[in-house]
Amino acid sequence: MDDEERIRNILAAILMDESYEVATASDGIEALNKMADFVPQVAIVDLQMPRMNGLETIYQMMRLDKHIVPIILTAHGTIQSAVQATKHGVYDYLTKPFDNDQMLLVVRRALEHHRLSTEVTELRMELARRHGLDSIVGDSVLMENVREEIKRIAETDAAVLIEGESGTGKELAAHAIHYESSRKNEPLVIVDCGSIPTTIIESEFFGHEKGAFTDAREQRIGKFEEARYGTIFLDEISELAIDAQTKLLRVLQEKEFTRVGGRNPIKVDVRVIAATNKNLEELLKTGRFREDLYYRLNVLRLRLPALREHKEDIPHYARYFIEKHKQTIHRAACEISSEAIQVLISYGWGGNVRELENAIQRAMLGVTSNRIEASDLTFLTRKNSSVPRQYDGEESLEVYVKSLVEYSEKEIIIKALEESGWNKTKAAERLKVNRRTVLNKMKQYQIEEKPEKG
Repeated sequence: MDDEERIRNILAAILMDESYEVATASDGIEALNKMADFVPQVAIVDLQMPRMNGLETIYQMMRLDKHIVPIILTAHGTIQSAVQATKHGVYDYLTKPFDNDQMLLVVRRALEHHRLSTEVTELRMELARRHGLDSIVGDSVLMENVREEIKRIAETDAAVLIEGESGTGKELAAHAIHYESSRKNEPLVIVDCGSIPTTIIESEFFGHEKGAFTDAREQRIGKFEEARYGTIFLDEISELAIDAQTKLLRVLQEKEFTRVGGRNPIKVDVRVIAATNKNLEELLKTGRFREDLYYRLNVLRLRLPALREHKEDIPHYARYFIEKHKQTIHRAACEISSEAIQVLISYGWGGNVRELENAIQRAMLGVTSNRIEASDLTFLTRKNSSVPRQYDGEESLEVYVKSLVEYSEKEIIIKALEESGWNKTKAAERLKVNRRTVLNKMKQYQIEEKPEKG
């Protein structure tokens, strides 16, 4: 828009020759009125206009549609004002008299900027749909309470401690808290504290400067800097060594850190969500977790129930996972029988919802029809039959004791695998054996593979 009709006509002609849809206005008031019928992607606005100046016009236009990309049109004498305007959201500026090719180049770039910003907004909305409150499924009172707690927690900015057994959905809950919060348009950075070697934990958290240590060939930002203004999710917080806990406590207290090898402190504004499948209060008693860090993290607490506590949700979960995976597994119309549902309900689910999802995927891969039957879940019924039997005197005491030892050993290995997210290296560390021993025992006892946590 421009108050000079000749300028408006020249701009319109050049743009229409490039097949752009164009509307013109003599001033800001007319432009705002025209937006009732025509909302532009790019607005070329003269800086000096009667009734309403260019910057005020842009402000009012972007109140109607925040995705409009504004370009200032200015005379040489006001270039400084145009440059200043770009610092306040104006995309670019053109000077009068303008070069046609330069003007078209700026418009093309502005349209590409509009396309990208619109895509980013749509992706963020899709992330919120996929990872927000709707991802926390279940019709039981317990799960309804979980959703209510997440909504309440998301309205605040306090630190959160999520507790629950492996496979109960702690990472899903962290996503939901983030995407329901005011920080939803900022990064969510996930840190698996159990997978970071103690020797590099400080570099992972806070980054390092080039030359800070032997392998530091370039500057690297850490997880806290990556999450700035957003949320950092510290999964398996109980696995942090004491010295790493001390460094974490410092950044939570001071809200700043220094990169390894750096000198200047970096301010950070992040929300911290931590998760654990262990009882941190028990770790406090044994000195394996810092009390002051515990209270810093445990401002708000969210407990996720084990699946065995709300088995009434199993039919809902089963159908949800069928719908979720039917495209990738190529089962366009897969159902599940009532008998198969009963098998699922009667099973123990030591691995909770994650194990249930894996079981549904496995059953879908194995079915020959479009319906999961009880017979397609025999891998679960075989597991259920693995219980210690009573001594009946039909065999020697030595043989019976050996069977009990094998049963106990198998259960201990499965528990270690479950608590380690089925990471065999971590399970071996828990059991104080090498990884090869764990693999051999899994083969010996026919322990089913589970998907790695992710």
